[in-house]
Amino acid sequence: MKKLTEPVMKKTDKIFQGVIVPMVTPLCENLSVDAAAVEKILEHLLEEKIAPFILGTTGESVSLSQAQKMSLTKSTVDFVRGRQKIFAGIAGNCLHESIDQAKAFAEMGVDVVVAHLPFYYPLSSSQMLRYFEQLADEVLCPLVLYNMPVTVKQSIPFEVIVQLSDHPNIVGIKDSERSTERIDLSVRQWKQRTDFAYFLGWAAQSAYALQSGADGIVPSTGNLIPKLYRELYEKAMQGKSSEAAHLQQVTNQISDIYQKDKLLGESIPALKTLMATYGLCKPFVMPPMYTLDREEENRMLAMLEAVLEENQIEFENERQRKR
Repeated sequence: MKKLTEPVMKKTDKIFQGVIVPMVTPLCENLSVDAAAVEKILEHLLEEKIAPFILGTTGESVSLSQAQKMSLTKSTVDFVRGRQKIFAGIAGNCLHESIDQAKAFAEMGVDVVVAHLPFYYPLSSSQMLRYFEQLADEVLCPLVLYNMPVTVKQSIPFEVIVQLSDHPNIVGIKDSERSTERIDLSVRQWKQRTDFAYFLGWAAQSAYALQSGADGIVPSTGNLIPKLYRELYEKAMQGKSSEAAHLQQVTNQISDIYQKDKLLGESIPALKTLMATYGLCKPFVMPPMYTLDREEENRMLAMLEAVLEENQIEFENERQRKR
């Protein structure tokens, strides 16, 4: 059992905290990793002191080849050069492949690996526990758990995460389950733990979670507007609830543009389309996802421009809208 070093913990004592963005994987038209765009997106995040999480759901990890994953990871490590911690996904259906992937990433310079459940066989709680314990025992760098029911089709029971949080190499959880009750349980469980961090992956409740005591947030819309999430985090930490609530409202409006009434497999191409418009990457995605048609692209861009204008937000990247 891990022990607290102090009866009362300051937020700054946490090893992992803040905003982590699940980075898109920028691709060229031939579907190779776009190294120049990797650097552009990373600079966009690093300017706001935000850490990248590569090869997650938003990064199309399950659709990428091993060569693409290695290319993305090398480009990321080479550019970041220790300025922020790098989180990298290793989730898959083969335990030993995930372990090998984690070892390769650690040798390249990745700081933390992230894994959700295997997603083919339904698993019991005891199987989930044993799987993550085996993984954590073997990987060469700290492991963050990732609860993503919408893709995995199973949720890691809260009690299992509590047990896993005592493993010396498991340092946190990114929980994307949409439940305020689970947020409250998580904050109560880990708020006073210096060695285990609770990150919310449900971006629409970022302000609520942070003000309740969560350690950080993992918003996919941060690929496009990292500054707003960094400000949201800071306002929430400062106890400025009305300002945090306003930023939550604005970020939710922007998120809705590419997420509302769309399947996840539609929202990721939509996000890349918005990013492409502002010169951050190209709109290409890995099959089975495909780029948007021009009509939908123009509809989303008009909505985004309206939100930015209404809230007097200046987008900092050079606009490169297709004509």
